[in-house]
Amino acid sequence: MLPQEWRFALGETMNNKIEMEPIGLIHTPYFEHRDIPIQGRFKPEVEAWLEVEKKYESGLMDLEGFSYAILLYIFHGSDKVMMTGRPFLEDTSHGIFSIRSPHRPNHIGLSVVRVICVDGCCLHFSNVDMLDKTPLLDIKPYVSHFDSFSDASNGWIDKHFENGKTPGRATRKNTKDFE
Repeated sequence: MLPQEWRFALGETMNNKIEMEPIGLIHTPYFEHRDIPIQGRFKPEVEAWLEVEKKYESGLMDLEGFSYAILLYIFHGSDKVMMTGRPFLEDTSHGIFSIRSPHRPNHIGLSVVRVICVDGCCLHFSNVDMLDKTPLLDIKPYVSHFDSFSDASNGWIDKHFENGKTPGRATRKNTKDFE
């Protein structure tokens, strides 16, 4: 059972409230924002695990047949909302919806992780890029037939990966926005 403080209402639309409860908790080796890579794929050797509540255990059935899964979660370490922000790859601000900052209106995070194994209520994975004790909202399989687009452009990010090189800032953050 998750602690009561993880149960909360998210936003309101008109007079209808949208309520969600986490389905589990993500356990990672990252206790500080500054230690997390901008995307887990830049530190693929780091492993973590998540535990869904017992009532959701059967939902993990057959997930091991997928190489990757998409985790949706709450950025519980963010207590502010910003409409623009400076991403870790550069010193220029961009609109919040063109970056992956945690300081979003609903603080919803998304990560694509590599599935290692499922053991009961636990999913072990790599490609970790979230804080320890992150509240988990949902898990979806990553399906390359649906989720990969060969004609995708990546806006302002493309210039940082020219010639197939990974920028140094991909694994070393300037965390002044978090402190």
